[in-house]
Amino acid sequence: MPAVIGIDIGTTSTIGILIDLPGRIVSVTSRPVELVSLHAGWAEEDPDQWWRNTCAIIGDLLAAEPALAGSLVGIGVAGMVPAMVMLDAKGEVIRRSIQQSDGRATAEVDALMAGVDNASFLRRTGNGVTQQIVATKLRWLEKHEPEAFARIATLFGSYDFINWKLTGEKRLEHNWALEAGFVDLADGRIADDLVALGGIAPGMLPPIAESQAVIGHVSAQAAAETGLPMGLPVVAGTADHVASAYAAGVINSGDVLLKFGGAGDVLIAVDSAIPDRRIFLDRHVIPDRFMPNGCMAATGSMLNWIVAGFASGAVAGQDNPHAYLDSLAAEIAPGSDGVFLLPYVLGEKSPVQDPLARGTISGLSLNHTVAHLWRAALEGVGYAFLHHLEVFRELGYPVRRLLVSDGGSRSRVWMQIVADIIQMPVQRLDGHPGSCLGSAWVAAIGAGATEDWSGASRLVSYGEVITPNPANAAVYAKGYTQFRDLYARLAPWFAENGEG
Repeated sequence: MPAVIGIDIGTTSTIGILIDLPGRIVSVTSRPVELVSLHAGWAEEDPDQWWRNTCAIIGDLLAAEPALAGSLVGIGVAGMVPAMVMLDAKGEVIRRSIQQSDGRATAEVDALMAGVDNASFLRRTGNGVTQQIVATKLRWLEKHEPEAFARIATLFGSYDFINWKLTGEKRLEHNWALEAGFVDLADGRIADDLVALGGIAPGMLPPIAESQAVIGHVSAQAAAETGLPMGLPVVAGTADHVASAYAAGVINSGDVLLKFGGAGDVLIAVDSAIPDRRIFLDRHVIPDRFMPNGCMAATGSMLNWIVAGFASGAVAGQDNPHAYLDSLAAEIAPGSDGVFLLPYVLGEKSPVQDPLARGTISGLSLNHTVAHLWRAALEGVGYAFLHHLEVFRELGYPVRRLLVSDGGSRSRVWMQIVADIIQMPVQRLDGHPGSCLGSAWVAAIGAGATEDWSGASRLVSYGEVITPNPANAAVYAKGYTQFRDLYARLAPWFAENGEG
């Protein structure tokens, strides 16, 4: 039977998967990645480390079942978007990547917003002017690192870089170009005037390709470095969050994935695109579909901060501090006895798009305990997810099915709170290899090994469906209104007193 490999170039690790089609996961392995932050708000990584990891991971995967090497039909790579990788005319990496989460270009965001018709930009590109837009980071680079800026000959993304190392071909997967703000939705092409906003020439961007398109074949040099067979087809791949949601089962219009990781992601499958500045727009891996999505800067990382700081005494000696605090929070009534927590401890991306927002605790009294604070944090994230779903519904997107994944979804208490806040059942995922699974299946599609787009989700194991408690609907409906009102009242204060 044919086999495929999928690679995920993630923020904290590079992950690979080997699949014996149609449905046997042979091996999953990973290597860590170093995130470099030299100044507040900076996020950079070394693309050459991604390549070293990829070579090592492929070697491990092939060693797991050597006989499958001759059965390989394709490889696909997913990665962070829109992380920026820059090459000079000789093909050398100019500097570390500037990651999608990098927040250094605040002044450039303001300048770009002042210099363009924001409504027109949103309609054309599908995304508003935020720190995701690559032109703002290019402007920062031109101002602060002019020598590096002047050397740029090629600009593309994390997985585009790996594809180039594999094939020698430079291509730009269309989701990178879309999130970067370079694509005109009307024709799906890179627009010269949008590229010019970043001060670079259009020729510095490679041609774009759809996720499943074969963009090249493994070169002799890459075969020697990785152990892959020379000539193996390589597909364009896709954005990591899109690949993960697709593999989880976000396939049909109205399917939604809520990801409870260090950050919180929410992604929905839809049939048409309706640009809105509050959320981000990506294409689905399935042609002619879209995947609007949101990202909350801190969810699980905020809980870790509470454990390390506020709750350090309460959890002393506990093997699992998070589960212990969950057990305490379960004894607190819905609504946390009037305690609210805005989870904007790193500013916030969607849907408020406010880098100056800050985490805020409201309603705290001496009768409250750490259990109230913990429950308020769990509820605050639930309210923030509901805010995204409300935006989706305002845009006319159906919200029909909720899947939940990543570490936080293992908390039964938290998932019950989320179900009660949203008043919809939530389907837990027990086993999901992640974005590497989605990229591997896209490779299988592109190589012609299968035509079944839903096949990837059959390799994911589904767990409990948690149903909402109708008795809690009223208190959470009121709590959500108060949560939204609290931010609305504080936003002017954040703007006046926040750091630029």
